[in-house]
Amino acid sequence: MLHAIILAGGSGTRFWPQSRRELPKQFLKLTGEKTLIQETAGRCSPLIPPERIWVITNAALASETARQLPNIPSTHILVEPCARNTAPCIGLAAIQLLAVDPEATMLVMPADHVIETAPLFQSAVKQAVETVIQFPETLMLLGVQPTTPATGFGYIRRGVPVASVEATDVCQVISFQEKPDRGTALHYLESGEYYWNSGIFVWRAQAILDAIKKWAPEVHAILESLRVSLHKPLWCERLEAEFPSMPSISIDYAVLEKASSVCVLKAPFLWDDVGSWHALSRLIASDETANTLDGLVCTVSTSGCIVKTTGDHLVATVGIQDLIIVHTPTATLVADKRDEGSLRLLISELEKKGLQEYL
Repeated sequence: MLHAIILAGGSGTRFWPQSRRELPKQFLKLTGEKTLIQETAGRCSPLIPPERIWVITNAALASETARQLPNIPSTHILVEPCARNTAPCIGLAAIQLLAVDPEATMLVMPADHVIETAPLFQSAVKQAVETVIQFPETLMLLGVQPTTPATGFGYIRRGVPVASVEATDVCQVISFQEKPDRGTALHYLESGEYYWNSGIFVWRAQAILDAIKKWAPEVHAILESLRVSLHKPLWCERLEAEFPSMPSISIDYAVLEKASSVCVLKAPFLWDDVGSWHALSRLIASDETANTLDGLVCTVSTSGCIVKTTGDHLVATVGIQDLIIVHTPTATLVADKRDEGSLRLLISELEKKGLQEYL
């Protein structure tokens, strides 16, 4: 059966000050009436019922995750003792699934992406699952056709179509590329050979576990040690003791860049990983002076700005350009839109100054 695995342990620091440690990006309403994690779980229906949805998060976020997703069984909220990136995280989910469904297929996806529309998403998932059923060792990625020379996304270079698969949208993967500079991203866009890496995967639970065993044996060894304690009284104790000793490594580095059975399916839906405040400009229409405004905002001689406020608090701007301004009840951010990467430095500075209650 098909199970959904939602990765929901992120801190969302690039969305500070709206995103906080105890209420990170996946718990926010950025584009509609539902939070990002609620939208992620919701688009699985009716393809995957709530009893086959699993969420991986951390201890600090487990309670809010359960509150926002009340239809998901509490036993399906898997808590990592510490952050160890996606390879250990996905491996942990795989051994859990195999314990209840030896033939399980996994749909793995982040909790904080925006996808339009749910029917197109479900159609792509069905197509990916059909390929995995036909070729059980396949590790399937969903790739998004680039529309701009984006520098904030990873890229997948696709190869020839998989001839034995009816859908011509399934291709072999040649290589993975890190977030490029603008010139390289423009080349990727113009070549027509690259997809954005959506971070959404479909594979059999046993297939990914076998791949981890082959390409990341140090991760697999600990997973096997943990597996013998599943559903036993000492499970939590063993998980707390052994999981932190795993290397912190992504599934891309650990497995996908090495394995030969990796394919990519062209996703038919609109997608955004909402990685930073710049995403707001892609999700909300800009005004005639290229401002992206969300909330009670009044501007004069202002251009190219991203401004977001909450409640009935008015933000008014005069004579500025290319700034990010985000107001919340306890903190306000004003930043150069062209240097958003420095937000991490700001977070570190707040920590140094003992202002953790604002993080």
